[in-house]
Amino acid sequence: MSFIVTTGATGALGGRIAALLAEAGAEQRLVSRRAVGRAPRLDRATAVDAEYGDPAAMRRALDGASTVLFVSGSESADRLDRHRAFVAAARDAEVAHLVYVSFYGAAPEATFTLARDHWATEQCIRESGLAFTFLRDNLYADFLPAMAGDDGVIRGPAGRGRVAAVAQDDIARAAAGVLLRPGPHEGATYDLTGPQALTLEEVAATMTEVTGREVAYHEETVAEAYESRRVYGAPAWQVEAWVSTYLAIAAGELEGVTDAIPVLTGEPATTFADLLRRRTPESGSAQAVST
Repeated sequence: MSFIVTTGATGALGGRIAALLAEAGAEQRLVSRRAVGRAPRLDRATAVDAEYGDPAAMRRALDGASTVLFVSGSESADRLDRHRAFVAAARDAEVAHLVYVSFYGAAPEATFTLARDHWATEQCIRESGLAFTFLRDNLYADFLPAMAGDDGVIRGPAGRGRVAAVAQDDIARAAAGVLLRPGPHEGATYDLTGPQALTLEEVAATMTEVTGREVAYHEETVAEAYESRRVYGAPAWQVEAWVSTYLAIAAGELEGVTDAIPVLTGEPATTFADLLRRRTPESGSAQAVST
C-alpha cells in the first residue's frame, strides 16, 4: 500500500495541499495534533491525531507512508526539538521521501530568527539519510494585509527593503506536484516566491488601490519596534521573531524573485494585487507573518 501523509492538514497551507491531492485521487493520511473531527473531509483520506513531540504517536502515524509532507510546527520555544523528534520518527518509519516546508533564505546566520530554525531542521533531515525535497517559502502574501494595524498603518523597521511574498495557493500547487511525483525532485531545494519584490510602501499602496482602505507604511527604529510590540505580552523569542522579519526585509534577504512557482506548476506566480482581488484578506494580529 502506498499513500501520502499530509501533516498540518487542519491549517491553511496543509488544508490547501490536502485538497489538491484529493482532487488528483491520491490516498492520504491527514495528520495533526487534532486532526480527527477537524481535518477536511476528503475522498480517500483518513485523519489521525499525532503531535510532532510525541515520537511514538508520530511513528504510528507515518507507518507505511511513501511520501510525507512535513509542514513546520506551530511557533514555540521548543519547535526545533519537536521537528527533530518528527524527523527521527520518519526515519524509523522508513518513509521513502520527505517534503519539508522550510523558509526562504534558511541559514545559520539568517537575520530572521526562525529561518535559523528552518536551516537546523534541514540539516537534521539531511543527516537522517531520508530522501528529501525542501520548499523554502518566502513570506506568505496572504498575511501581508494583517501587518496593518486597526489604523491602517504597517509599522516596522523594514526600511526600503523588498519582499518577494508568495501566495499560499501557489505554494500548495507546487507542493502537491512534488508530492504526487517526488522522484525528479529528490535532493532539490526550491525557493518559492511571488513574481515581484515589493517595498512595504508598495504593499500599502497596493492594498489602498485594490481594497479601497487607506493603508500606509511607517518605518520604525528597532527600539520603537520592540517597544510597540510590548503590548502583546509575548515572550522575548516571539517578539524577536516578529521584529527580525522586518529586519530581514531591510537587509535584502527576502527580495530575490525566482521562477520556481511557474517551473513547478506550469502557471505564473500570483501577484499581490491579484491575490487581494481574489480573496478577502486574512484577518488577525499584525504580527502574524512569522513562519
